[in-house]
Amino acid sequence: MFLNTLTPKFYVALTGTSSLISGLILIFEWWYFRKYGTSFIEQVSVSHLRPLLGGVDNSSPTNSNSSNGDADSNRQSVSECKVWRNPLNLFRGAEYNRYTWVTGREPLTYYDMNLSAQDHQTFFTCDSDHLRPADAIMQKAWRERNPQARISAAHEALELEDCATAYILLAEEEATTIVEAEKLFKQAVKAGEGCYRRSQQLQHHGAQYEAQHRRDTNVLVYIKRRLAMCSRKLGRTREAVKMMRDLMKEFPLLSMFNIHENLLESLLELQNYADVQAVLAKYDDISLPKSATICYTAALLKARAVSDKFSPEAASRRGLSTAEMNAVEAIHRAVEFNPHVPKYLLEMKSLILPPEHILKRGDSEAIAYAFFHLQHWKRVEGALNLLHCTWEGTFRMIPYPLEKGHLFYPYPICTETADRELLPTVFHEVSVYPKKELPFFILFTAGLCSFTAMLALLTHQFPELMGVFAKAFLSTLFAPLNFIMEKVESILPSSLWHQLTRI
Repeated sequence: MFLNTLTPKFYVALTGTSSLISGLILIFEWWYFRKYGTSFIEQVSVSHLRPLLGGVDNSSPTNSNSSNGDADSNRQSVSECKVWRNPLNLFRGAEYNRYTWVTGREPLTYYDMNLSAQDHQTFFTCDSDHLRPADAIMQKAWRERNPQARISAAHEALELEDCATAYILLAEEEATTIVEAEKLFKQAVKAGEGCYRRSQQLQHHGAQYEAQHRRDTNVLVYIKRRLAMCSRKLGRTREAVKMMRDLMKEFPLLSMFNIHENLLESLLELQNYADVQAVLAKYDDISLPKSATICYTAALLKARAVSDKFSPEAASRRGLSTAEMNAVEAIHRAVEFNPHVPKYLLEMKSLILPPEHILKRGDSEAIAYAFFHLQHWKRVEGALNLLHCTWEGTFRMIPYPLEKGHLFYPYPICTETADRELLPTVFHEVSVYPKKELPFFILFTAGLCSFTAMLALLTHQFPELMGVFAKAFLSTLFAPLNFIMEKVESILPSSLWHQLTRI
């Protein structure tokens, strides 16, 4: 009686409500997937429902071992996703701020600037800063979030004495041109060298003096490196190369600044490929950490030997020569290390200003590399053509990059999350590798939403026609079952069939 009293309007309302609910679920699932890279329903199912249904047994030693393995993989993932200072980072006042003035966009994220503030406190301060009034002021200045407050504090410190870190802050943040920044860094060198010589004589008198000498060393190396970068930006590339070489000889143990990457870029600008090869021979070693600069520069040098005469049609007919095979293997090695770079080099994806920190093998490192090295690839005839023809072949060798690599460790799964913190996602779409497929639940919800919405609309507009269609659909659906029942009735004795129907 209840079913007979229901009107078509009820079914329309029921279908419309289910369509609305499906649509809301679809919108939420899509938003969650875009933000976190995973399906909310799948995550809840794996994290909460599977343990309740007996999918995890904590008592078994096998699962204990697997949990230890998961912990190890998590630790490996965290170590792989270490954020590094960008060796070629731009000047905040002379370059980043000028971009903001012109476009109205902020090229640096809060997370990136916060990491820079931590770096400054680590490298430019020590426990004995309270002994020197200017250093005490600068210790507070590096903790300031307001740029104007930092600049005012630097000027206050300079009124007391020549303070190297105060000159650094003004050169980085107040100077609006590279020329102004270079002048301030030259003043910083004089102050920094004086502090370095004094602390060098006292470094063995106690832990406090040793920490002070370590700080003064970091300050001096930073100033000289930035001075060399100023020379490079102002076109005095040979002078910049000499300054970098002298700096690497004077402080060979300070590899954390990655000065060799600045040197590689300057040598490529001079087209001094023999010296580039010599630097690579020293730093492209199995025991040293790799970078996109190392891998792609090695690939560029090998591509340079064959790219001017390379033709994919000719190579497919006669096969690859030994030199061409070496170039292709070098490109595959570079692409496996950082698969995001080729799209920027081939200008399939637009570049933005590089961040102050990068994640190795991530999109941030790819932007930082391509921003400075695209011109060097363009200068080598045919290099980009060779890259275009061969880079996608890398993925055939690593079908499951998150599980097993070919020449490197499996690709870390945390790069997307870290890159979203480092890069301005407001106007830049973060490159994701491997490309994620839409989860099944999003596709299913989208289909269900569309289907129910269409049914509701058609039932509302054409109720009689939809009734006829529903009867025809149900009769067609049950036709095989009716056919089987008729065959069973014809085969079984009527008395037995009568007893079965009674049961």
